[in-house]
Amino acid sequence: AECDDAVEALSAAAEHLAGTAPVSFETAPADAEIRLTRFTRGLGCACKLRPQDLEKVLGALPTPDDPAVMVGTATADDAAVYRLRDDLAIVQTVDFFTPVVDDPYDFGAISAANSLSDLYAMGAEPRFALSVVGFPPQRLPLSALERILEGAVDVAREAGISIIGGHSVEDPEPKFGLAVTGVAHPDKILSNSGALPGDALVLTKPIGTGIVATAIKRGLAETEVAQSAIETMRTLNRVVAEAMAGLEIHACTDVTGFGLLGHLREMAVGSRLDVELHFDAVPILRGARELATADVVPGGSLDNLEHVAPHVDWSSNRSRVDKILLADAQTSGGLLVALPPEEAESLVADLHQQVVPSAGIIGRFTAAGTGRIAV
Repeated sequence: AECDDAVEALSAAAEHLAGTAPVSFETAPADAEIRLTRFTRGLGCACKLRPQDLEKVLGALPTPDDPAVMVGTATADDAAVYRLRDDLAIVQTVDFFTPVVDDPYDFGAISAANSLSDLYAMGAEPRFALSVVGFPPQRLPLSALERILEGAVDVAREAGISIIGGHSVEDPEPKFGLAVTGVAHPDKILSNSGALPGDALVLTKPIGTGIVATAIKRGLAETEVAQSAIETMRTLNRVVAEAMAGLEIHACTDVTGFGLLGHLREMAVGSRLDVELHFDAVPILRGARELATADVVPGGSLDNLEHVAPHVDWSSNRSRVDKILLADAQTSGGLLVALPPEEAESLVADLHQQVVPSAGIIGRFTAAGTGRIAV
């Protein structure tokens, strides 16, 4: 069906350029079934700029010299932190992307959960959010945008906050996300660069969302596989953040566009440690391995693997599919937490009781090093 649509559109464009027929772009009827992934080239966090390109650009920028900046660009952390008073810091992030699913409501909900995750990873309490919208009114009915916003509002309500404004632009591809503002005590800020030798590594959500989202776009995802990924992505990391309160957390990040290996590499480099990852302990979404074996893989995941591969020591029994899964570009992934082993066991047990069954210990930080990862 997509090929037929493309042939029709290209033929109409060719006729128009030849001056033999008019061409017009009509908005889909409001009651038509909307498949958002047909209106975009990239998918979710997999459409981020390549990490190697981003590093090159950001490396050329000056480091902020404001003494009130507690967390800036130096450690590739999840959010910015600015000290307002000795007992109060403001924590802010912005995240938006193209659709990873077809349903507008689900897309809005997933985008909101993904944006809020950055604040949970920093140990902050969200307070309010602003919408960031790109929308093609000539291609999609405004009812689709309304449903996107409804999904975001419902997830924001789950987080205990309101969306109180935002900004929109006309864009040929739909895009949505939130700029989220939160607060925290300066002494309780978490970052991705404080892990200690011997710390256990906990992951709270399964990986593989980039692969399943690609299958959804290509019409290859079974209903149960797609729904499992959607539920995973729209689930807030709020329960995890609350379970972490009172524990000795040394470092934390959320797993998104650069994949598990990419974000673990940032954590290891920032902490100046090497780390070992136990592949068999990593939770993987249902259907993701089979899809990756069939080469249903987003380009962003392959970019991630290329970027991180020189820093990884693979065991001899790890296949290319295994490597792709670990580098898969995630959207609204879980939290990756470094803490003492006994505290890690307590956290995982607590999360299992609170219906977070995928949480588990997936590795440990070994010793001082350059951020190498042994899988």
